[in-house]
Amino acid sequence: MTNTRQIKSFVLRSGRISRAQEKYYEAGGKYIIPFTDESTDFSRYFGNDNPLTVEIGFGMGKATADIAETRAENNYLGIEVFKAGIGKLLWEIDRRSLANIRIIEHDAVAVIEKMVKPCSVAAFHLFFPDPWPKKRHHKRRLVQKPFAELLVSRLKAEGYIYMVSDWENYAEEALMMFSAIPELCNPFGGSFAEALSWRPLTNFEKKGLDKNHPIKEIYLVKK
Repeated sequence: MTNTRQIKSFVLRSGRISRAQEKYYEAGGKYIIPFTDESTDFSRYFGNDNPLTVEIGFGMGKATADIAETRAENNYLGIEVFKAGIGKLLWEIDRRSLANIRIIEHDAVAVIEKMVKPCSVAAFHLFFPDPWPKKRHHKRRLVQKPFAELLVSRLKAEGYIYMVSDWENYAEEALMMFSAIPELCNPFGGSFAEALSWRPLTNFEKKGLDKNHPIKEIYLVKK
C-alpha cells in the first residue's frame, strides 16, 4: 500500500530565476519559516491566532497574494520548493505590504506530517497540483488516499479542503478519495463544487483553459 513517505509534493525541474526573484529569495527574512521535524505553533510566526490556511504548491504566488490581500482576517502558509516562485511571492508580499503570509521551502508532505499539529488548520488549498497525465505516472500524483487522510487529520472541525484541477480524471479520482473519508462532507451533494468567487484565476488555469481543459473544483468540509 502506498504511504505518505513515498509521495512527494513536487519533482525538481530546471527553471530560470530572474535577478529580482533571486534578490527577494535571498532576503526572505521573517517571511521564511525553517523546516523542522517538530510540531510547530505557527501563530508565533504571524503574531496572532487568526485561522490558518495552508497552500500546497503556490507556483509563482500571485493568486496566493491576491487571496491573502482580500481575506486579511486569515493567515496563509505557502509551501513551495521552487526558488523563482518563492522569490516572486516575496516580491508580492513586499509590494502589497502583506503581513499574513509565511513560506516554508520544503516538501509539503514532510511539512504537514512533521510540523502541522492535528486539528490545527482551517483550510487546505491545492490549486492545480501536478497532474502526471501519463497513466504509468499516476502513482506519483500527490492526492492519494494516505495523503488525503493526512490532510483531514490536520484539519479543524468545520475546516475545508479546496482542490482545483484542469485534468478531469485526476479531479474525479481525488473527489472519490476525499468523498470516501467519513469525516468529510460535500456541500455540493457529492459532486464537483461551483467556482468560489474569491479564488482568482491562476496561470495554470489560464493554460488549461487555452487547451480547452474543463476546470474541476473540489470543496469538502470536515464534520
